Amino acid sequence: MDKVMKLASQRAVVIFSVSSCCMCYSVKSLFHELGVNPAVHELDEEPKGAEMEKALVKLLGRRPAVPAIFIGGRLVGSTDRILSLHLSGKLVPLLRDAGALWL
Repeated sequence: MDKVMKLASQRAVVIFSVSSCCMCYSVKSLFHELGVNPAVHELDEEPKGAEMEKALVKLLGRRPAVPAIFIGGRLVGSTDRILSLHLSGKLVPLLRDAGALWL
């Protein structure tokens, strides 16, 4: 849990992902299209990825634990939450407030 929280606080946007996950790919693509350069941690490529995934399951309260998106060091959620924020027009202001966008 400590490693996840430490990594989540190091950048304005942090995504915990699995390289073969299509939902993870979609979220990463959305952020790139918005001009955000998130820190991406591919759990299937991390030495302690399995432990990190267990911590994310506890935080999210569900499986799968990816994608798990942190904005401004706070857990925002997964794909459904990010898309909901985007469609409601609340994602870009949240990203600006976190320092991920300078528009």
